[in-house]
Amino acid sequence: MKWYFIDSGASTGRFNMDYDLQLANNCNNNEGFFRVYRWHPYCISLGANQKFEDINLSLAAQHNIDVVKRPTGGRAILHAEELTYSVVLPAETGLTSQEIYKKVSTSLVKGLRLYDNALSGVELEKTQPDFAGLLKDPSGVMCFASTARSEIKYKGLKLVGSAQRKMDKVILQHGSILCGNYHLRLIDYLCIDEKRKEEFREEFFKKTTDLSSILNRKIDYISLVEKLRLGFMEEWNVTLTDY
Repeated sequence: MKWYFIDSGASTGRFNMDYDLQLANNCNNNEGFFRVYRWHPYCISLGANQKFEDINLSLAAQHNIDVVKRPTGGRAILHAEELTYSVVLPAETGLTSQEIYKKVSTSLVKGLRLYDNALSGVELEKTQPDFAGLLKDPSGVMCFASTARSEIKYKGLKLVGSAQRKMDKVILQHGSILCGNYHLRLIDYLCIDEKRKEEFREEFFKKTTDLSSILNRKIDYISLVEKLRLGFMEEWNVTLTDY
């Protein structure tokens, strides 16, 4: 199978989601894609089954923040100081969707460890939360409020959030690698009362981390992309050709 690498830079939320969908809709059975991208302007994305009513759309518009739906499931994310990835490949690879999810996450872990030795503590979550119960809780609207099995954490704190969907004959998986703490401002845009917002801010802060906070410096996105590419090639034992 031929694998391709895409660094599409920073684009709007609609462009980024449409690009992932286009890759999924046009992926042949002998090719796969590993894409990285960023967001301009910043953007809140909602899981496919979430409601726009969960978000204060007028406030988001006032702050020049896009709001879009993702083709995958999961919950709300404020895409800001992060590097986002997507992987598209045929569903018939000999791997289950769970195995693909874990393999993609493992490749990201390898890339993060290559980026900085201080990230040697990055690891995969081994347990699975009760998502049905979480979604009944008001804080369940936020993706980074909990960590799913095979998602990436650092010292117990969620660092990368991912979502996956089987679409006809392909698998689409994408996720957010937190590089700064701007994602914490998602609470400002939730349609909940101020008391709940304060409770959620405290909970959110205690459950997430980001690369800048771990390393105590700004992130070199060019180097990070390079190392993630190397980690992906090592884990999948493939060559990534520029697309």
